[in-house]
Amino acid sequence: MTSTVTESQVVVVGAGPTGLLLAGDLAAAGVAVTVLEQRAEESGLTRAFAVHARTLEELDARGLAEELIATGRTVDRMRAFDSVEVNLGELPTRFPFVLITPQSHTERLLRERAVKAGAQLLRGHRVTGLRQDAEGVTLEVDGPAGPVRHRAGYVVGCDGVHSAVRELSGIPFPGESVVSSMELADVRLEHEPAEPLTFAATAGGFAMVAPFGDGWFRLIGWDRDRQLPDSEPVEIDRLAELVNRALGTDLGIHDARWTSRFHCDERQVPRYRDGRVLLAGDAAHCHSPAGGQGMNTGLQDAANLSWKLASVVHGHCPEELLDSYHEERHPVGKQVLRSSGGLIRMALAQSSGLRALRSMLGGIGGLGPVVSPLAFRGARLVSGIGIQYPAERGSHPLAGKRVPDLRLAQDDPRSPARLYEALRTGRFVLVTTDVRAPGAFFSGLEPEATGPWEDRLVQAAPADPHGKLRATVLLVRPDGYAAWAAADPSRAELTRALTRWLGPA
Repeated sequence: MTSTVTESQVVVVGAGPTGLLLAGDLAAAGVAVTVLEQRAEESGLTRAFAVHARTLEELDARGLAEELIATGRTVDRMRAFDSVEVNLGELPTRFPFVLITPQSHTERLLRERAVKAGAQLLRGHRVTGLRQDAEGVTLEVDGPAGPVRHRAGYVVGCDGVHSAVRELSGIPFPGESVVSSMELADVRLEHEPAEPLTFAATAGGFAMVAPFGDGWFRLIGWDRDRQLPDSEPVEIDRLAELVNRALGTDLGIHDARWTSRFHCDERQVPRYRDGRVLLAGDAAHCHSPAGGQGMNTGLQDAANLSWKLASVVHGHCPEELLDSYHEERHPVGKQVLRSSGGLIRMALAQSSGLRALRSMLGGIGGLGPVVSPLAFRGARLVSGIGIQYPAERGSHPLAGKRVPDLRLAQDDPRSPARLYEALRTGRFVLVTTDVRAPGAFFSGLEPEATGPWEDRLVQAAPADPHGKLRATVLLVRPDGYAAWAAADPSRAELTRALTRWLGPA
């Protein structure tokens, strides 16, 4: 007998990093959210290990970045194909590096935050049916005690490549397989590689080594001549041979604690929203692991969607705001498919001509490893720092762009000193030099100008009132992107902007 167990405003299906960040944001915003996870127990065995700069910025806006960084190792430079070197230390961010840490640490922090904020996490719940109507979505679920029914205003599928939400909604997932028989292993090494993050390829395959910072290393390998089904176990001796061929040494591989074999596809749904059903993370897009962009893209999907969904649920903004989630994130997913696909195809290059071209991308052949401007541009995109969203014609040049971590003026030691500290409220931040009391965080334009939105907006002044933002009023979205900006706007212009982005007063 099926019975209704929950009546939630939002049900998130999938308790991976994407679903947990989304649920935490929604719960912190006062949305009643339930998370359904098929796994009965937590799993510490995960494939993702790279956390890029933009993701760390989003985690910083939730007070989690420093704690996560303490769990792993930061890498500020990478070298691939012998002559392509990228110095991540030049990225314009507070986090000019890639963090190497097991995905389980990211999940743990996000899970603790979500539960503390009030999200209900139900394990051992497998979605078997979905039906949406004008008022909401009904999910049929196999729970630990038998069939149950969950009802919500909106459902977000964050349930991975084999998403039940996507399949039950009839949303297509077109694409193709890119590479099969990829091998993963977490191992110890007798000899650490010279470079902190090492990748090398030959005509017969490639290998990558990444440190977790605790004595364990992640190995990724692919052997052109040994293509086996995903069900076949990874043989450490053979993986060591592959690493030796690619790097010139097997690094003394021993003590594997986890191995896995998998294939990767390039797929993307044509739409991220279908009425009251939305998709995020691997449920919406999947691609090769090249560049370590999978988990990061999903987390940034969640950061983009969460504040919009909360605004619609609370009745501040119309449902059409949810369409902007697809409009902004679908092109990003498409770009990730292109970039990761390009990297994996370059790694798989078999002909000597293609391999020579691959080496030339790093600079002029024969001069040794150099930093390529093209490689650095790619690093901005892979790190997420270079991602921006479309803005209306005639908008201020800052609109749609990621806002860096501005230093803020303080009239109280307890007030935020940085923009991403101010974003921890989960609200929009209005940055302006037009303040009644210099340095006042919650003061700013006259109360009658912004007061009606005080439950959705905080105000701040830049620490340098004579800097680049002089006379510029900047409205920053909860995900750290500029919603609107204007130089010395009128009261009417500010009111129109706040009404558009935060809803009517």
